[in-house]
Amino acid sequence: MTDLLTLKDRRRLTPDTHAYTFTRPEGFSFTPGHATELAIQREGWREKGRPFTFTSLPDADHLEFVIKSYPDHEGVTDQLPTLRAGEMVAIEAPFGALSDRGPGTFIAAGAGITPFLAILRARAASRRLGGCRLIYTNKTAADIILHDELSALPGLTSHFTVTDEAAPGVEKARIDRGWLKGRIEDVSGRFYLCGPQGFVDDIRSALQDLGASRDMIHTEEGW
Repeated sequence: MTDLLTLKDRRRLTPDTHAYTFTRPEGFSFTPGHATELAIQREGWREKGRPFTFTSLPDADHLEFVIKSYPDHEGVTDQLPTLRAGEMVAIEAPFGALSDRGPGTFIAAGAGITPFLAILRARAASRRLGGCRLIYTNKTAADIILHDELSALPGLTSHFTVTDEAAPGVEKARIDRGWLKGRIEDVSGRFYLCGPQGFVDDIRSALQDLGASRDMIHTEEGW
């Protein structure tokens, strides 16, 4: 089923990432962590739907998406920052393999944080962030999406790293097996991974090599 949404607001979060707030259709529901196919309702773009994750709370009166743009692709993400309030997009039924299966360690790279935003926000709203940890890596400090909000979530232990520069208050490090071994004392817990495919594959392999159970590692691939 297709729903039409009207853009209410667009807010810049990083140099290439925006939060888009849309109207919410009556009766529309989604599961935190899930996504939808979104298509801009402009000539030449209506058939170019792309998957994006819901980042608003499930019971909010609006729908929000946090989307990173890639101008070199000349695609949908490059068009989205040009949308003005009042323009419309179409979305399809929600889908996805990532969902809240219990407290655990959330490991994200870049725009891979987006599936976790609704999950962590929902847990924060119901005071259920105990036992949750976030490990979030980016190239530079300026690339960290919603750093202040995430670091202030009550009960969430957050660790931010960058790979390409030194920055105050942020560790310069690449997340790999050695880094994880030094910081994750107990690998029997649950892990959620999201980011570029190479990153997800490497972190999944590293966690399993450290003793984590395959069944306790959750990704957008569904295993």
